[in-house]
Amino acid sequence: TTIRSFIRSIYVATRVRPDLVLCNGPGTCVPIVMIVFLLRILGMADGNVVFVESFCRVHNLSLTGKLLYPIVDKFVVHWPELLQQYPRSQLVS
Repeated sequence: TTIRSFIRSIYVATRVRPDLVLCNGPGTCVPIVMIVFLLRILGMADGNVVFVESFCRVHNLSLTGKLLYPIVDKFVVHWPELLQQYPRSQLVS
């Protein structure tokens, strides 16, 4: 289903060309974020990507957070412990 989601994300992202992709914890957001990131590299889109980590993540990031931290424009955490570990993130409590 991830491959199907990835293919569908290509179709949606190239048609819509979103100004903002706002996503949270689930891994289902990885394909659309990756596609938007790729489109930005290719100059076909210029939207921003904001990832909001799950509130229950206090000491470490989710797998999705670890995958997306390097490529998103804004990374939001809810705990100071995570802000210390991931300085590019923004704290929203």
